[in-house]
Amino acid sequence: MTVPIRVWAPSADTVDLVVDHTTTALGRDEQGWWEHSPGLAAGTDYAFLVNGDGPFPDPRSAHQPDGVHAASRAFDPHAHDWHDADWGGVGVLGSVIYELHLGTFTAAGTLDAAIERLDHLIETGIDIVQLMPVAAFPGERGWGYDGVALYAVHDAYGGPAALQRFVDAAHARGLGVALDVVYNHLGPTGNYLGTYGPYFTDAHHTPWGSAVNLDQAGSEHVRAFIVENALRWFRDFHIDALRLDAVHELRDDSATHVLAELSTATAELAGSLGRPLGLIAESDLNDVVMVTPVADGGLGMTAQWDDDVHHAIHAFLTNERHGYYADFGELDTLVAALRQVFVHNGTFSSFRGQVWGAPVPDNVSRHRFVISTSTHDQVGNRGLGDRPPERITPGQAAIGAALLLTTPFTPMLFMGEEWAARTPFQFFTDFEDPELAQAVRDGRAREFGEHGWDDIYGAGAQAPDPQAETTFAASSLDWDELTQIEHVRHLSWVRALIALRRLQPELRAGDTSSMRISYDADAGWLVLHRGRLEVLINAAEVPQSIPLEPASARVLLAAWNDRTGQSHDGEEIALAGHDVVVLARS
Repeated sequence: MTVPIRVWAPSADTVDLVVDHTTTALGRDEQGWWEHSPGLAAGTDYAFLVNGDGPFPDPRSAHQPDGVHAASRAFDPHAHDWHDADWGGVGVLGSVIYELHLGTFTAAGTLDAAIERLDHLIETGIDIVQLMPVAAFPGERGWGYDGVALYAVHDAYGGPAALQRFVDAAHARGLGVALDVVYNHLGPTGNYLGTYGPYFTDAHHTPWGSAVNLDQAGSEHVRAFIVENALRWFRDFHIDALRLDAVHELRDDSATHVLAELSTATAELAGSLGRPLGLIAESDLNDVVMVTPVADGGLGMTAQWDDDVHHAIHAFLTNERHGYYADFGELDTLVAALRQVFVHNGTFSSFRGQVWGAPVPDNVSRHRFVISTSTHDQVGNRGLGDRPPERITPGQAAIGAALLLTTPFTPMLFMGEEWAARTPFQFFTDFEDPELAQAVRDGRAREFGEHGWDDIYGAGAQAPDPQAETTFAASSLDWDELTQIEHVRHLSWVRALIALRRLQPELRAGDTSSMRISYDADAGWLVLHRGRLEVLINAAEVPQSIPLEPASARVLLAAWNDRTGQSHDGEEIALAGHDVVVLARS
């Protein structure tokens, strides 16, 4: 199969194709596209010379088998023999999502190895598996947010053909696949886009430097680079949803924001393919405009991450108050987050030092907001990458799971959370440049001190070396934990809650009126009323009785602790410390 080869380099005087040390001059069209006709055979390695400099990899390379600085390899996306013709897709809203990092999900750290664990996800009740970024990045190890070849699949994970095999295998099991993509910046080494054209601009700046050019001269081609990348994952790799990293750093003053353009293009492709396609935004803005339809003046994202609910749950269970947890931790704050989506919805944020966010109207489905109790960020950006079960009791972890899975939002688990994994997920990199590697080490050490981790871990604690292979190895899931009774117990609890979510329509409802909350902040208990269902939580350390509303009878649906011989009727129910039960009124 011949693969088309073309590259956009509007300011170049010459562009040459390099194959096996043979150089071929390319022709240019009026818009600055240089093309090789008739293309190259799949599997051919190639690169470009721009004005005689290089060789450089293709900005739209599908495969970088020898690293991000080396030649690209032509890939035929149509060569895979798909077996998912009957796949009708899966919608994001209300689905149970599972975030994982391919390099640490299994010992082998590949897409093919991850296929062997998909049955575990199905048995748990997961609807969509969300892969952290697979775009090629420098070195072998990393989180993926330093990707520089945005069209390529990291070779250490198996390359593009392996991603197609993974998606096909997931669909065969009834499991959707979401992919994390990063359009707000490129990594610090291996980024050659500026060699080809105006992909970046100093008109705006982000935490990473010059912004991606979305509204200056030449931006129409940069926007197309992003939109076509997204559509390609949907079309050629059968991806079901994309998670868009830190979209608040997409600086765009155009009449039509690039997210709105992407939303419209995605909806058109979904209609053509006959299956739902989702866009999940990570946004720090706390603004419902993110999920407001484009036709109504919004940006048209399917859903957005809601960190306020995470912070409210985490701070309440752990009693941590440092950094961005400063405004969280009280039961009143947790209830506010569950009721109104954002804690900072036009209120003062002490962490940001200003009024932040806007209210979410009651008519906006809570399914539009993805909540979590752990994510790669919330675990990995901690000083030691420790997970909540390291700092809370098993009962508190069970309470966290109940708040995640029985509220009206779209829940997301982080890999291993379903069994209360104890393995850390630490920040790790594999930069070859010694100066860059040391700068990353110094940055993590500096952040460790600035974020007050000494107060959490004790004096003398140090951030793990992100460049050390041992840091990466320590972050790999330990599947043998599933032989230990405490982990089996938590996994059984999570699976029971997800099963209830599927069986009980009240738990699947996302409208505002589908949940009512009663609580006692002083006593430390709360009840989530989901129609005829009641989720009763005793967050206090000591046993106590929680009042019940009148009902003719109640049926026990799920309980963290054994309730043999205990009554579920009457005017109150006795719960152990750090306990939770789910009842149904009849």
